[in-house]
Amino acid sequence: MAAAVITLYPAVTPPSYHRIVSPTLKIPTDTQRPIPVGLLACQRDPLLRELETSIISCTISQPASFPSIKKGKKASAAALTDQPALEVILHDTVIFPEGGGQPSDTGIIKTADGRTWTVTQAKRHGGHAVHYVLADKAEDGLASLTPGTNVTVALGELGFDRRYDHMSMHTSQHLLSAVLENRLDIHTLSWSLTAAPAPCYVELARSMTTEEILVIQSEANRLVFEGRKVHVEVQEMDVQSQPAVPVLESGRAVGKGVPTDYTGGIMRTVIIDGVDRSPCCGTHLPTLHNLQLFIIPQTETLSRSATTSARLYFLAGPRLITYLTSTHSQIAAAAATLSCGAPQVPDRIGQVVDERKRAEKRVDDLEFELAKNVARDVWQEMMSSEAVLFVKHVHRTDDSANPLGFLSAITTAFANIIPAERAFVLVFSSSPSSQTSASASVLLVFGSDERCVRPAGDLLKGKLNVKGGGKGTRWSGKFTGVWREGREDAVVSEVLKAIST
Repeated sequence: MAAAVITLYPAVTPPSYHRIVSPTLKIPTDTQRPIPVGLLACQRDPLLRELETSIISCTISQPASFPSIKKGKKASAAALTDQPALEVILHDTVIFPEGGGQPSDTGIIKTADGRTWTVTQAKRHGGHAVHYVLADKAEDGLASLTPGTNVTVALGELGFDRRYDHMSMHTSQHLLSAVLENRLDIHTLSWSLTAAPAPCYVELARSMTTEEILVIQSEANRLVFEGRKVHVEVQEMDVQSQPAVPVLESGRAVGKGVPTDYTGGIMRTVIIDGVDRSPCCGTHLPTLHNLQLFIIPQTETLSRSATTSARLYFLAGPRLITYLTSTHSQIAAAAATLSCGAPQVPDRIGQVVDERKRAEKRVDDLEFELAKNVARDVWQEMMSSEAVLFVKHVHRTDDSANPLGFLSAITTAFANIIPAERAFVLVFSSSPSSQTSASASVLLVFGSDERCVRPAGDLLKGKLNVKGGGKGTRWSGKFTGVWREGREDAVVSEVLKAIST
């Protein structure tokens, strides 16, 4: 039985979380104007689940800006449907538009007429958050979601679970990157917030040893256990004073700057008390207290044309709990299959692998002996034949993973015993025991002279539609379909008869 995963969320965001440090910056109160990305409710209060707000605009989504469905770290939460989508801008929102490496939230909009509209994702257009809303009919959506109308925008239960997972991983990334740089002077080049429940990763300028990883994990979790506070400082952006993105000696940029298409005018900095200050537009937890960071103790090296980097994978929060639950279930299942306790699984797997290798070695030895016997039978038949050009077709049933390898072993054994002066063309074929129209049979033509082998291969191509080719005295190919003794075997016999006359 699968274990239940229960996550205890913090109740509310503390008032000190969101701090406006510019004396002239105010949160817009004019409901006819949208609050810019950087000051949204989802960024001011990341634990807020719903909000009363108003609609600024609602238009039919154009194909060029329709929410894209991509595989990977920024996969949309909803698949493409035949339903039309509307682009809705609200005065304020709890639905985070993707940015800072963090995917979009999903949620709902509830209108006064009692209808609930699904928000598949939100994206930042310039400085505003645009909600992509599904509608059975675009006209109904335009009539219900009219500008000036008061609505409730909410994450919903699933939407908040998604948000909390994203926040946990995003805040953990800030913590991990800060500790890496402070302790080992290893810069984070980029990061990926993958789709749950897969581990996320940071891309680093170099790989790390297991000892270094354990040191970083220990230091990060010390800060987690201390419950370091997290808060956000916002100020008006001075475009002229924006610092350039740091560049390493290799020429690789460290992180990313403010997007060039951002027009919201807000500079937002996320601070982990006494640990890190990083510009970021994403949503973050108000404390490290519930994170419990786990780093997978290995790095994956990436080589590019001019640089080499490494990926370090990590888990935290609900995703870590899910990972541990899944891992425990997998180990328990493996232990049951192997008839041992969970601690003995690695040793038992080692024993099974060793036994498998020994069994494969025995099979290889037996196949080698069988190949020699088949070759000897053909050789004896050839020695009793008075034909100038000896031809022979041998078909067998083989369900092994590499039937062509066994046929090659036969020809090698045959080549070791055949007199050099004897002319011959042999066709070996092999089919699986259970066949369908998509089954593959393999053929191997082997002869004493290329001038006989090549014509045989060409004829097999033409008569059986075999796909293949070869060089010298060997030609191999693949036949797709059901191989029948009275049909395909007869065609091979015709081919051999044609080249022997």
